[in-house]
Amino acid sequence: MKVLRQAGETLDLICGDLKILQKKKGYRFSLDALLLAHFIRLKGQEPAVEFGTGSAVIPIILQRRFGAKKVIGIEIQENLAERARRNIRMNAMEDRIEILKGDVRDIRNFFRPLSARVVFFNPPYRKADSGRINLDSEKALARHEITGSLNDFLSAARYILKSGGTVFLVYPAVRLVELLHRMRLNGLEPKRLRMVHTKTGSDGVFILAEGVKNGGEELELMTPLFIYDEKGEYTEEMKNIFREISGG
Repeated sequence: MKVLRQAGETLDLICGDLKILQKKKGYRFSLDALLLAHFIRLKGQEPAVEFGTGSAVIPIILQRRFGAKKVIGIEIQENLAERARRNIRMNAMEDRIEILKGDVRDIRNFFRPLSARVVFFNPPYRKADSGRINLDSEKALARHEITGSLNDFLSAARYILKSGGTVFLVYPAVRLVELLHRMRLNGLEPKRLRMVHTKTGSDGVFILAEGVKNGGEELELMTPLFIYDEKGEYTEEMKNIFREISGG
């Protein structure tokens, strides 16, 4: 297959033979995206929607894992949306993944209400007025709540999900209280949480969360996930995660 790489991009292999184009010095997906891809649960041909799809890494992995009938990704940045489409073409998934260029805050322009059963996202983590804003626009928009806050993403999920539909996301552990508060305000009852730690004895860095629209009050707190062992190598559980998202 023809390589669709452009100037200033790298061509990387993930999960075995999946091909991903990324900007050398711009936005690049990180480990939290792979952890979310593993955390998400799909049922057979059930369609799913991703808000802020970036380079479409997660939809591509989910197609490999579950063979979903349709995954639709929404991306506000035109250059990222265009790169995502090239990634999809390189992996021969054009008939199963669709990329829309658009703003999650305008979700009504793209979808009917109650039209999806699964939504997932890796939203901007930092408040627009906190920390140093990266000079690279791709990184800045992906990391800071400049064009959409956590509540914007959750509100869009509430709009698009059918009752009983599921939302999956990854978020900084230090903002866990806000996450649970916002989920409940939007009628997305937290059902499954998993804290991610860099290593044993370290503070939590990310939280993986699953919520159900109009779900009952019952929460599963999963065992913590540790990324590295005492030698600085990936733990056996992390190695198993990589194998599972690779289809092994």
